[in-house]
Amino acid sequence: MKFGYIATIALVALVAIVGFAAADRLPNQTPENQVFSIDTVIDATGAVDDKSTMSWVIASPGKIPTGILGASQSISDVTFKDAILTNGGKLAENKNFDFSSKNQASGLFNIENQKVLTYASTEGAHLVGEEEYTLSVAGNYADGDDNIRCVFSTDHGSLLPAFCNIVSAKSALVNVNSAQVSTKGQIRAVAETYDVPAGLNYQLAVTPDANSGSGFAEGTVKTVFAGSIMEARDGGDDNYNSASATWNKTSATNSWKDTTEVTGGIKTLQKAFAYESGFRV
Repeated sequence: MKFGYIATIALVALVAIVGFAAADRLPNQTPENQVFSIDTVIDATGAVDDKSTMSWVIASPGKIPTGILGASQSISDVTFKDAILTNGGKLAENKNFDFSSKNQASGLFNIENQKVLTYASTEGAHLVGEEEYTLSVAGNYADGDDNIRCVFSTDHGSLLPAFCNIVSAKSALVNVNSAQVSTKGQIRAVAETYDVPAGLNYQLAVTPDANSGSGFAEGTVKTVFAGSIMEARDGGDDNYNSASATWNKTSATNSWKDTTEVTGGIKTLQKAFAYESGFRV
């Protein structure tokens, strides 16, 4: 059976790069770091259950706070989930997960996950799956003199303001009968200096299984990209408790959400999401 639905290419790109007065300040690495990789290759006919999860919280300076962040403190809270489940059919999957808790430069990432799978139903079997990346970064005020070098910022005692930002990228596969799916996700949550921005990237592509002969992928695909941004401003006041200080006052909010759901015969579905938030010097 051939379907008449065609999902066209859809792209989303968000760059939350604010000026010197407001942006994410990432925590830095701990003295002891972890680096590991997990590679998965599956070629099977039958039931498959494959899951990967990770929860990572890191703060600096000092320990992870149980309440309000201390002065100059920032914290990153990262969640990663990836799962597929079939009750039969033929599945071929290649997945590579890489993690490093070390400080990262711009363009490099603490978490990278890439996956390519092809699925074909037999005897009424289906595939379901989900993938999620969440990055939450928050920080209290900090002294900017030792961290930001900018020719336009010559005042002594300048403050880097408080902030609380969270973004996420999610996708779901529901009752898939036939498809080729490729995804790639990246998160940057730790850096040595404040001029390296927080980052989250996600890409999804769904195309027909070349061996199906139908010219369409068959099933339901959903994506949700969302963010909530709260930023203060640089008060420029040496007295942090001054009534005129703005480092702890909400000066900007930004909430957004992008959703896509396609059901039926999918000839092409592509979603791409790119997010950065950081100081630019």
